Amino acid sequence: MASFFETRIEFIKGVGPQKAALIGAEIGLFTYGDLIQHYPFRYEDRTKFYPIEEVHGDLPFVQVKGKIRRIETVGEMRKKRLVAHFEDGTGTLELVWFKGIQFVAKKIQLGVEYVVFGKPALFGRKISIAHPELEVLTTQNEKASFLQPVYHTSEKMKAKYLDSKAISKMVRQVMVLSEPHINETLPQSLVTQYGMIEKKLALWHIHFPGNEELLKKAQFRLKFEELFFIQLRLLKLKLTRTEKYRGAVFSDSSLLTDFYKNHLPFDLTNAQKRVIKEIYFDMKSGKQMNRLLQGDVGSGKTIVAFICMLLAVGSGAQASIMAPTEILADQHYQGLKPFADALGIGIAKLTGSSKKSERKVIHAGLLDGGISILVGTHALLEDVVQFKNLGLAIIDEQHRFGVAQRAKLWGKNERFHPHVLVMTATPIPRTLAMTLYGDLEVSIIDEMPAGRKPIKTLHEYDAKRLQVFGFMKQEIKKGRQIYVVYPLIEESSKLDLKDLDDGYESIRRAFPDQHISIVHGKMKPQDKDFEMQRFIKHETQIMVATTVIEVGVNVPNASVMVIENAERFGLAQLHQLRGRVGRGAEQSYCILMTEYKLSKEARMRLETMVRTNNGFEIADVDLQLRGPGDITGTQQSGVLDLLIADIAKDGQILQAARNAASDILEADPKLEKEENRNILRHIKSLRKAVVNWGRIS
Repeated sequence: MASFFETRIEFIKGVGPQKAALIGAEIGLFTYGDLIQHYPFRYEDRTKFYPIEEVHGDLPFVQVKGKIRRIETVGEMRKKRLVAHFEDGTGTLELVWFKGIQFVAKKIQLGVEYVVFGKPALFGRKISIAHPELEVLTTQNEKASFLQPVYHTSEKMKAKYLDSKAISKMVRQVMVLSEPHINETLPQSLVTQYGMIEKKLALWHIHFPGNEELLKKAQFRLKFEELFFIQLRLLKLKLTRTEKYRGAVFSDSSLLTDFYKNHLPFDLTNAQKRVIKEIYFDMKSGKQMNRLLQGDVGSGKTIVAFICMLLAVGSGAQASIMAPTEILADQHYQGLKPFADALGIGIAKLTGSSKKSERKVIHAGLLDGGISILVGTHALLEDVVQFKNLGLAIIDEQHRFGVAQRAKLWGKNERFHPHVLVMTATPIPRTLAMTLYGDLEVSIIDEMPAGRKPIKTLHEYDAKRLQVFGFMKQEIKKGRQIYVVYPLIEESSKLDLKDLDDGYESIRRAFPDQHISIVHGKMKPQDKDFEMQRFIKHETQIMVATTVIEVGVNVPNASVMVIENAERFGLAQLHQLRGRVGRGAEQSYCILMTEYKLSKEARMRLETMVRTNNGFEIADVDLQLRGPGDITGTQQSGVLDLLIADIAKDGQILQAARNAASDILEADPKLEKEENRNILRHIKSLRKAVVNWGRIS
């Protein structure tokens, strides 16, 4: 039998099939459960009446009571508006309507006491409220002090009188009916430990809060519960996997010791050593490893990956590393081949452009074990690529690959699932990593190799362009190379941006004696590669590009990155672009060029870039500015289908919820104990496809 929460909203009094279809199409509410969990996005304070003399333009919303003394129509044609002069004995303000003027004028009664609610604004010296809510004063609305919920709707819904108040009315009806159907979903011990209110009360007060304190308690309870069930799901996945999937045991470290003693050309940082220990512990534990390795651009993830490969190869297995582009795969291959050759290890590269004859040799070498390390792109996933004994699969820049592709690598060894190491140079805030990759162990390289000078970042306005060109010329004289990055390929009628073609021309005029490369996303891959290779070989001094150079390419001689219209880029993108320089021992620079007029957010992004090189700090600011939905790879994961919690703001609640879920699963992995029956009952009530276990179902 379908549960109460799956009842269609068309059965609510006054809704019916047509309105229900519109609500479903516009804001995705179909059932009672959807409606109950359509939480208000803000609340209007109806607990206070302001005297007009205390009303000013900086107040968010105000409630006043008084009388309309006169009305007039002002302006002509499109500037025509209706103005009502409203007073309460302490002062006067204007009520203004730009739409529905005739309808409003007929409705207004002079000399009658009204309650007015709206957003005050200062025009000239007068305070006015545009399109206010207007109700005749009654004993009921004079005493009714409450926080009024405001719900998301749409213009189409408002046209059919389905505004926030109509939604509120629907929610109230369903909440009254739902009382006997709402079960407690958390163990009593947890509710007591965190001083939470019960589920029924939380749902009532999130919609119709009795006061500010009850609203806060309802919000905490529902946020905690949502995050608790998401973490519980991820930790259960992790538990099932470690129990179910045995991992090959790699404990022979002799090859690794040989590499450390005789071939490693530099000292590892403490962070690199710590991460290698964590991975080594996983690989000899007998359980299949799933680990996320986070490290800023240039922090030395590739050498850590190679050292982990040596653990697999030294124990008689093979290793693979998969990168999202041919350029990146080639860079990994060129970087690792000298080490592999010195140790006598077979290494090969497989990409989409590998010739048929090369592929034959590679396929044979993988099957007979002659090739121990395979570096490549998506080509690694093809069915014909079979290994003798794949023990470790490394994936670089995880967000470019889906879960299905990870699973495909898993299937390349029938005896044991290979250990999986996922690497990313996009620092992910801790709260987001816990939610997106909560089923993976996380290792972080939070230290830069010795001898790396921090990149100096400057913010310059267009007026300083000639000085910037002068600085670029000095750097080229020293033998350095320069990137100049533009946000768009061709001119857009909507955005007045310096497009790449214009930029290329102006750079050519300013640097007539230099060779210049140009790279953008609309070029054919082979043309792009040709231009990149010219720059890498130092045949060109300046690379004019769009953001296609963002991931991975290593040109140690490039020491200056000029980013045009820097205000148009997101923080994560700016940080990734900056990481293209600073690869060598020389001092490197990143120059952010903008016009003078900037939004508050853009200014904050640029100030953050100038202030810090720390990718994790930048990621935290980015999360606060953009919210989690836009951060790389989160959309397709489905995990962040959050109803009330906010990853950017609720980090402490998330940590507490994860700890609670972890403690419960440690003591009772199958949730069989009496005290956890609420949790188990709730999970069983959910549909199989639901990812967010915090939902009513």
